[in-house]
Amino acid sequence: MKTAFDKDGFVLVRGLFTVPEIDKLEKCLKLGHVTKHAFDLPDGEKMNSRMVIFNHPGVDYTGLIGRCRRIVDTTEKLLGGEVYHYHTKINMKQPGTGGSFQWHQDYGYWYKNGILFPDLLSVMVAIHKCDRGNGCLKVLRGSHKLGRIDHIRIGGQNGADLDTLAECKKILEQVYVELEPGDGIFFHCNVLHSSDQNHSDRKRWVIIPCYNRMDNDPYIDHHHARATKLVKVEDSDLLACDVFDDVTGKWFMDPSIDKTIVAEKVNKDVTSLVENPPEYKI
Repeated sequence: MKTAFDKDGFVLVRGLFTVPEIDKLEKCLKLGHVTKHAFDLPDGEKMNSRMVIFNHPGVDYTGLIGRCRRIVDTTEKLLGGEVYHYHTKINMKQPGTGGSFQWHQDYGYWYKNGILFPDLLSVMVAIHKCDRGNGCLKVLRGSHKLGRIDHIRIGGQNGADLDTLAECKKILEQVYVELEPGDGIFFHCNVLHSSDQNHSDRKRWVIIPCYNRMDNDPYIDHHHARATKLVKVEDSDLLACDVFDDVTGKWFMDPSIDKTIVAEKVNKDVTSLVENPPEYKI
């Protein structure tokens, strides 16, 4: 796995989570305690990408996804050291209205947050089937070896410099990452990736825990977490967890404090406060 990750910048794991584990995640999200903090990010093509971001995993089921050993232990092996939970994104492309994500590197955003080294990765896990019809992830194989490239504002997002991107596409293979519910992909923060709009009649929701190495602590305070000890849980704790409504200490991100994007909260009466992580009992 490490060899493939270092070569391609990503590694795909089929069945990373079981169907019952994903069904439980969707049940948790449907209750609205997490999704009420959603915001819309214009894609520059007249549609919006809707997402929720929380900076500490917390004790509820959505947080246990990002604390379980099958993800965290693997991430530490791929990055070569202890990691902490930088944040988790839940991207919610609704049928017929879900916007695109421009070609970008995550480090194109995160470097601006005072993170000196590209020792970060993301783990995208499919909640619903993801395919070309509903705007699945696309990656350029091996693009992490380019290093960080310049980014420009496109809609409310940051996108890779278009001239550089055009040259990259000439020499690097584009891979459509089609996933069944529970499949996951670990990908390096410098991998160029994007996704198209969802013009289908199907949802395309994914959850994406993101991690930074503990020795790569940002040198400035910003809208995501600085180095915070990550309390892991056993994989078996997922199906044993029945905490769906306690979102204490998750620190949902208010898009107005993120200077790297232009976005608008869906529920303007919902307050997103900067919080310390909760006391973990698991």
